[in-house]
Amino acid sequence: MRDILHYPMSEFGPAIHGMVIGGVGILHVFVAQFAVGAGGLLLWLERRAGRGDELSRRFLDGYFLFLVLVSFVFGALTGVGMWLTAIQVSAPTIGTMVDEFHWLWAAEWCCFLLEVVSGYLFFRYRTRLGHRTRTTLLAMYAVSSWLSLFLIDGILSWQLTPGEWLATHSVVDGFFNPSFWPSLVYRTLVAWTLAALVAVLVSHLVGGFTAEERRGLQRRIAPFFAPMAVMPLVGLWFVAVLPADSRGWLFGGSVAMTMFLAIAVGASTLLGLYAVVGVLWRRLTLDRATVILLLVLAFVATGAGEFVREGSRKPYTVREVLYSNAILPGAVLRLREVGCVTDDPYPLRGELPPTAQLGTGAKVFRAQCRVCHSIDGANGVLHLTGSWMPDQIRMNIAKLQHTKPFMPPFAGTPAELEALTQWLLWLRAGRPDRWEPATPAEVERRIAAWLEEAGPYAAEHARKGGR
Repeated sequence: MRDILHYPMSEFGPAIHGMVIGGVGILHVFVAQFAVGAGGLLLWLERRAGRGDELSRRFLDGYFLFLVLVSFVFGALTGVGMWLTAIQVSAPTIGTMVDEFHWLWAAEWCCFLLEVVSGYLFFRYRTRLGHRTRTTLLAMYAVSSWLSLFLIDGILSWQLTPGEWLATHSVVDGFFNPSFWPSLVYRTLVAWTLAALVAVLVSHLVGGFTAEERRGLQRRIAPFFAPMAVMPLVGLWFVAVLPADSRGWLFGGSVAMTMFLAIAVGASTLLGLYAVVGVLWRRLTLDRATVILLLVLAFVATGAGEFVREGSRKPYTVREVLYSNAILPGAVLRLREVGCVTDDPYPLRGELPPTAQLGTGAKVFRAQCRVCHSIDGANGVLHLTGSWMPDQIRMNIAKLQHTKPFMPPFAGTPAELEALTQWLLWLRAGRPDRWEPATPAEVERRIAAWLEEAGPYAAEHARKGGR
């Protein structure tokens, strides 16, 4: 495999690539988890309808229309959007995941196809079918949607905790990795809770139900709120299986990670307390405003939780396999000899810098920094380095994994690092038309010494003596 694979990279202005995929991803995860939970809820209501519960049947027939419109249409669009944005952000990451788990991806797509077919058949013919056929179709829908979650969870959790796969490269070891089960249980419980909340909201939005009937529906749906009682234990289980450095980011090592963890825990706790105490114990009736507020809390918890899951992999996109900038850990030393942009075939966009050295610096930024940093927008490098002296820029980047332990090591030549330094200084100076490209050889010797001192590994592995 080549040391670094160059792909054309989209620009998103002041937003960073992670914000784009994160925004699409949070919407998709929220809707997808709702659809998974709805499968179980629909089957539950159909079983009640088969025992003569006419209210459950009336609601089921109307609720499924909403499910089709939201999960089938919006879920499918955001799912395609996830693949599109993921390829734009890090094609090597997606390529690695498809290469390692291609049969599991194929199985997941088959599950999704079964979900769509069974769901459409129920939607199209539900009023003409008997109870047994309706139950069969809904069981197919519920099982296939949960199996999609099962398969995707194994692949996504592998990114964070590959476990024994690192030694065996066995698909089974990679799939049933240390965080697989806690993550699967957590997502399943979230899915049930979302389905219950949306069902209560739909009972308020669709016509034909009296206030007493809405209270009756809530009592029928209430069991799907019960799992919220064990959510804190499942969350602790998940945190316990995380690598030590990832737990460090969550508990003070990264201010942003700690803040988003607090948001996720706080929103989930408020939601859980209301569900368990208010709905199950006190049997309070959820009015429209309350259920919307609870759904907002669920969305906030989902967004913060996904941020924590993504961020806890730093400095990797696939732990110990691929750095967040899509550079292989084993390629760092080689790239420090041959350069990371030597064979980059893609021209720079917009107005070109006045010197070849500055152009090289811009390409180095694009190859190694752009996925997580903008220039002067979100997480902008000009803001982060704005008070650094020139030698401070050089040394901090050369020792990047020690300057910021959640960042990968610099993977380029001393000349490329100096080009990046000059490019940052040129940007800071307001992009003047003239810039002196000369760099004393002594500067590059100092950079080479700093690179050697920092080593080619991520900070956590450097402390363990490398691999």
